[in-house]
Amino acid sequence: MVMDSKTLYARAQQLMPGGVNSPLRACRYVNSEPVFIDRAAGAYLWDVEGRQYIDYVLSWGPMLLGHCDPEVAEAVYVAVNKGTSYGAPCEGEVSLAEEITKLIPSMEMMRMVSSGTEATMSALRLARGYTGRDKVVKFIGNYHGHNDAFLAAAGSAAQAVPGTPGVPDDIVKHTLLAHYNDLEAVKAHFKESGDEIACVIVEPAAGNMGLVLPEDGFLQGLRDLCTKHGALLIFDEVITGFRVSLGGAQQRYGITPDLTTLGKIIGGGFPVGCYGGKKEIMEHMAPCGGVFQAGTLSGNPVAMAAGLATLKVLQKRDYDALEARTREFATALTGILKDKGQAVTLNHIASAFTIYFSEVPVTNMAESSACNGDLYATFWKQMQAQGINLAPAGFECAFTSFVHTDEDLEKTLEAARNVTF
Repeated sequence: MVMDSKTLYARAQQLMPGGVNSPLRACRYVNSEPVFIDRAAGAYLWDVEGRQYIDYVLSWGPMLLGHCDPEVAEAVYVAVNKGTSYGAPCEGEVSLAEEITKLIPSMEMMRMVSSGTEATMSALRLARGYTGRDKVVKFIGNYHGHNDAFLAAAGSAAQAVPGTPGVPDDIVKHTLLAHYNDLEAVKAHFKESGDEIACVIVEPAAGNMGLVLPEDGFLQGLRDLCTKHGALLIFDEVITGFRVSLGGAQQRYGITPDLTTLGKIIGGGFPVGCYGGKKEIMEHMAPCGGVFQAGTLSGNPVAMAAGLATLKVLQKRDYDALEARTREFATALTGILKDKGQAVTLNHIASAFTIYFSEVPVTNMAESSACNGDLYATFWKQMQAQGINLAPAGFECAFTSFVHTDEDLEKTLEAARNVTF
C-alpha cells in the first residue's frame, strides 16, 4: 500500500470526522490538507514521504527539550519495561508531584490527570465545590479545553464553531465572559454577581488566540478582585507552565493563583495533566472531601517517568539564553515580512511568539480575529513547502526549543525571504 499523506488522509476521512482526531489538524484555516508525520527527533519532523521539517509547533508547545530527548527517552524505556499501566499508586507520581511543588510553590497539593482539558474541568469543579458557587469568569479567546462550561467564546480551533452545538444553554449560562486585558469588565461581573462567582480562570499569557500578553496590572487586578470577593483565581498554565520560566507565568509575573492547571510538558510529550493549589482547597477532593474526580490512567507510570525526566533536564538548561535567541529570531522574521510590504506585529515571551498579519497591536481576541488569515495561509504554505513546520492557523503560537540550532533559525529566515505575497 502506498504510504503518503494524500492517501492516508483519504483513508482517514472515511474513519474520523474531517479525517483528524483534533480539528485544527485538518489545516482548513490554511486551505490545505494535513501532512502525516512518521517520526520526530530534536527540532525536526519527518513526514511519511520522508521530507524533513524544522518544527515550530513542537506538539503545541510541550517539547521544550525537542523531540526524543535522550534522557527522557531513557526514562520512558525503563518505565515501559516495568509495565505500562498499573491503575494503582506508584513512586513516579510522588516524585513528579514533589518536583512540581518545588518549582511551583503555590501548588502545595495536586492531582494528576490525563490531559489539560481534564485538569481545567476538575479545577472548575473543585472551585465550585469549595466556594459553593456556580459562576465562572473566563476570557474571550482563552481556551481551557473542551469542557462544556469553557466552550463559550473559546479560542483556538473552537472559534470555528461559535456557541458549539451540544453545549446546553443551562451550562454556559453560568459562564461570564470578558475580553482579555479588560479588567473593568471583570469588575462589572463582580459588582453584579460577586457572591455567585466561584472562580476566575485565565491563561496568564494567552496562547490560543495567538500569543497575547497581559497588560500591566491585569493579572494583579484579577488577584485582588478574587481575594476581595472570596472567589478562586485559577491560572491555566497548560502552555505557559515551565516554558515561560521554570516556575511558570506565576513566577514570571509575581502573581500567586489559588489553583493552577498544567498539562503537556509535565508528561514529556505523553498524555498528562495536573491541577493543584493550596492544601486547604485541594483537600476538598475525594477521598478527603466530597468533590469527586477519578481516572484509571491518572498518574500513569510511563507518563510520570517522562515528566520527571523532563523537569530534571529543564533545570539544567539556560532559559535566558533561549529567550534572547528566540527574541532575536522572531524580530528578524518580523522584519523580513515588513520588508515585503506586509503589515505585521510581533508578540513574544520566553520561547514563544506569534507574528500577526495586522497593522495594530494584538491584545485580545477581537484584534486577533481581525488579522489577515489569507496572508497567513499564503505564508504558511510557502514555508511548509520549504520544510518549515508552523501552526496551521494564524491564531496559534510558534515555539522554539533548546535544541533548535542557529543553522535551523537561519534556514527558517532564508525560507521566509523566499516567500512571495
